[in-house]
Amino acid sequence: MKTDRRAFLGTAAAGAVALSQAARGARAAEPQQTLKVGVIGVGWYGMVDAKAALKVGGTEIAAICDVDSDHLAKSADELEKLQGKRPTTFKLYEEMLAEPLDAVIIGSPPHWHALHLIAALDRGLDVYCEKPLSYDVREGRAMVDAVKKSNRVVQIGFQRRQSRSFAEVKDFIASGGIGNLVQVDAQIHYRAGTKDPTPQDPPPSLDWDLWCGPGPKIPYSPQVGHHNWRLEKTSGHGHLVDWGIHWIDSIRMMLGLGVPRQFTAAGGIYLYQGKITTPDTLTVHFEFDKLPVVWRHRLWGSTEYAPETNNGIFLYGDGGTVFANDRQWTFIPPGKDAKRQQHDAPAELGTLHMENFLECVRTRKQPDCPAEEAFRTTSTVQLAMIAQETSSVVNWDAAAEQIPDNPAAATLLKREYREPWKHPFQG
Repeated sequence: MKTDRRAFLGTAAAGAVALSQAARGARAAEPQQTLKVGVIGVGWYGMVDAKAALKVGGTEIAAICDVDSDHLAKSADELEKLQGKRPTTFKLYEEMLAEPLDAVIIGSPPHWHALHLIAALDRGLDVYCEKPLSYDVREGRAMVDAVKKSNRVVQIGFQRRQSRSFAEVKDFIASGGIGNLVQVDAQIHYRAGTKDPTPQDPPPSLDWDLWCGPGPKIPYSPQVGHHNWRLEKTSGHGHLVDWGIHWIDSIRMMLGLGVPRQFTAAGGIYLYQGKITTPDTLTVHFEFDKLPVVWRHRLWGSTEYAPETNNGIFLYGDGGTVFANDRQWTFIPPGKDAKRQQHDAPAELGTLHMENFLECVRTRKQPDCPAEEAFRTTSTVQLAMIAQETSSVVNWDAAAEQIPDNPAAATLLKREYREPWKHPFQG
């Protein structure tokens, strides 16, 4: 992608922004108006979100964008069958954003989130953006500031905020159900599937240079390409940032926590050397103001002694323990013969989260996971990874948004962009 082409697209679109914003505002005020939605990134989760929007109703997926032409064709075929109308397809997100849209779903990898979200806001669009909010902490701050200036509705994809299980646990803890809450542990252990890490040519349908975009251009392999990028340091940043972030957000939501003041992390790649670039084994101690939270993951190993607790959150009080995931929670009272109390709370979390977003697009209310909240959760896991990568204790000054007295760690708050892309944080 050439700089002059992007500049041309931006210039050509600029003249229509004021008019399109006014039109979108008028449409959003009409409760029965079909919302025209565009999707950036339709290889996997962008399509999950698109189908959730169609399930909620009152929407049309009018345009889709992807740097893999096979993804575009297959997703357009599927959407045409689902809604009876074929979306317009684009390779360049700048061209898609020039279409008459009301909202955009961002399902691209995290290293693209900042540029995609800010460009959508500049076009006057409401945005549903997948988690994590950003790749680095400074991107996240720039995104939050852009949202505040835009007056648009922005929902970040922390779908567990719709969990009845966590809502019930929140109320149970607040009522004193386990006495004084002392510590929280969270974990997701599973056997990670890996693909061939040998550098090779990308598929002909994939523009690998554009996929890498503002991040480093690394050699292509199936292990760093579609789906598997989540364990690649330069794009997904690993299991805690990709999947564990959901539990960290849920803990923050249930307990009303901010960002920890101190981070200690230990781990590394013990089994998958040469295959992945982020820890396959990790322990993090988050020192929140109210209490400590401990994260653990292991991406290898045989069947667990208690597999039902592989994926979930333990809340330890002096009057009992709760184990919870997003669809079930169990109270374990004190006492040798005390009977455990299990509570099932199933829900279609993705659909509910999308429904909340689309309702807010129509009513102009704040969604359940606004950008500022997502920034707190995302920066929490990013700071944990900085502690692991620098083998240091990271102290966080939340008011200044700085890491004091640790230059090596502070440097990692912002990753410089590859030319010709420009980092949105200007601090």
